[in-house]
Amino acid sequence: MGSPGAFVDDLRKRCGASLLYRVSGPHAHDKRARIHGTPGPRWFGPERPVRVVHGDASMYVGGLAALLLQSLHPVAMVAVAAHSDFRGDPWGRLQRTSTFLAVTTFGPSRDAERAVERVRGVHERIRGSTSEGVPYRASDPHLLTWVHIAEAACFLRAHQRYGRRPLDPTGQDGYVADMARVASRLGAERPPETVAELTTRLAEYRPELRATPESRAAARYLLSHPPLPAATRIPYAFLAAAAVELLPAWARVSLDVPYATRILLPVARPCGRAVIAAIRWATPPVPPAPGGP
Repeated sequence: MGSPGAFVDDLRKRCGASLLYRVSGPHAHDKRARIHGTPGPRWFGPERPVRVVHGDASMYVGGLAALLLQSLHPVAMVAVAAHSDFRGDPWGRLQRTSTFLAVTTFGPSRDAERAVERVRGVHERIRGSTSEGVPYRASDPHLLTWVHIAEAACFLRAHQRYGRRPLDPTGQDGYVADMARVASRLGAERPPETVAELTTRLAEYRPELRATPESRAAARYLLSHPPLPAATRIPYAFLAAAAVELLPAWARVSLDVPYATRILLPVARPCGRAVIAAIRWATPPVPPAPGGP
């Protein structure tokens, strides 16, 4: 019979492997080693705030909050509903998104450039019309900017609330500026470079945002019916409540958050911190990359 320490260590490894498998796919460790271990210049040096934020477990809360907030742009949500496989293959979509963030944040510059070109190629093929006849295309700089600022705002807010090392004001502006570099390459228009600019741009989009049947269906799916094993449903419920609590009050009302999530909102922060601490315990830290810009 093994020692208690060996049992705990084995449990941590198994939990971490299971989590990385879902977030990064079946070759998670090889992918992680390639992204972080390949020599060469990076878009961001080791001192940049984007590495601090994207390397922290708080991204689990921020990512879910970003999806919920993004869904409130009716045109963007129609494009997602019509062309995304987030219901049929939610883990595949998560893995592709997490890989893009990891490569552009931590990977060699040449790999980051290829990742951006692949995404731009996908965006060029996605176009259509809403039920009201409004044409859309995923490469529209205005829509790309909305997706970007929703992500930047939610990732940063989650980090400031749940991150191991919250950023000071200079670091927060630095994070927004780092994110703007990637957004510009993707085709966003005038991405904000400071927290003040980010707040202003969010307010500018507010008149365009509203709940739709598609956004409410997406919220119900993400919050109440995620494709998860039964054993993980309770911690996920706390994570979901932490993500919803992170949103502006008007967004929570618009999304018609399921009752099971609403009743957890009063304890969202302490429970969110507990779940993030457990994720941080189970997953190995992001290794240092061998080169800066």
